[in-house]
Amino acid sequence: MNKSELIVALAKKENLTKQKAEEVINTIFDSMVDALLTGERIEIRGFGSFMVREYGSYTGRNPKTGESISVSPKKLPFFKVGKEMKKIVDN
Repeated sequence: MNKSELIVALAKKENLTKQKAEEVINTIFDSMVDALLTGERIEIRGFGSFMVREYGSYTGRNPKTGESISVSPKKLPFFKVGKEMKKIVDN
């Protein structure tokens, strides 16, 4: 399911216009992005949690040339699935 399909599903389920459903979805996603940017953890019980993980710098290797390269530190979003969602998907 992509964002457009999610908007259509919300509009149908809650009897909203597509425009209103898109507003709701965009507000939720924007709020989640803002929370992650400020270092907050997002937990949706039964679904999972989102957080930002920090990775340090390390020496990597260019697979094409074999040359060693320095990889700078970075922050990446990380999702950890909840126990209940794990159970539902596994059955």
